[in-house]
Amino acid sequence: MTTPARPGTLGSRHRADPAWYTPSDLPTEVAALMDRDRPAGRPGGVGLLELDLAPVAGTTRVVRHYQRMPLYLFRPIHLDPARPDMAFLYLLQSGEGLVRGDRYRIDVHAMDGAAVHLTSQAATKVFRADADLATQLVHLHAGAGAVLEYLPDPVIPFAGSRFYGRTRVTADLDATVVLGETLLPGRVASGEAHAYDLYWSEVQAFRPDGRLLFTDTLHLAPPVRMPRSPARLGPYDVHATLHVLTRQAPPGELADLLDTALRAQPDVLAAASELPSSAGASARVLGATSSATAAATRAAWDAVRRHLLGAPAPDLRKG
Repeated sequence: MTTPARPGTLGSRHRADPAWYTPSDLPTEVAALMDRDRPAGRPGGVGLLELDLAPVAGTTRVVRHYQRMPLYLFRPIHLDPARPDMAFLYLLQSGEGLVRGDRYRIDVHAMDGAAVHLTSQAATKVFRADADLATQLVHLHAGAGAVLEYLPDPVIPFAGSRFYGRTRVTADLDATVVLGETLLPGRVASGEAHAYDLYWSEVQAFRPDGRLLFTDTLHLAPPVRMPRSPARLGPYDVHATLHVLTRQAPPGELADLLDTALRAQPDVLAAASELPSSAGASARVLGATSSATAAATRAAWDAVRRHLLGAPAPDLRKG
């Protein structure tokens, strides 16, 4: 398996090719749901975002930007007094959320020495799909000496929804990448806890030469793959992960750091471990509530930031 080409090297013709934003090499279960007899997406249902960021005069700036609605981006801001060089980017989508046939693709390249934090403006809702499914591909590239944080708000799958997401990270040996994902159970107040048809999320990390570092998969498909089975979420409703790719600290030291931060948090079951290939460390959090899980993952992110960057987790100003 090879890493995907960076969009800035391809010109613009790739955007017209459905193969660019339609996932391939799908698991059999996911491939069987895709409707290949109709064009991918719906009017406005193919969302694209491509970004290159680089250091410019002591701070990180966007040097290339392409977006296609329903995905779009606020202008970068620099809100961290401890890391004034870091660009903070807020991803938005028009409409209420993902629907059947939606195909999103996001490509972000933090060039050598860049410092980037990418998040979303709000949670991602996934609506019911009587046929087909919604997909999202995220490709992150971090160059030598770059710092790239990707911490979107949670995904909320509605009853009957189907979602497949794939995040692929390509990290230089001297880069630091922090990425996290959170899954909420759905519209609990409407009695829809874990009432979706399919939630499949894959995270893969590579070196620039194509060497695979690790794969992390979350596959839930009620009622066959019951989220509340002891082998999955058990009695908990919220699932979150935090992966840290870096060589700035030994993997065992990072895992201990994450574990210590998480053990101090109430109402969660959490643990950390070293990643394969000495790539860094990873934490998994199961929470009874979204607020408890968010507090735990933020505590872990804060501990990592202080240790690796010498800066605490900043206020992201989301209200």
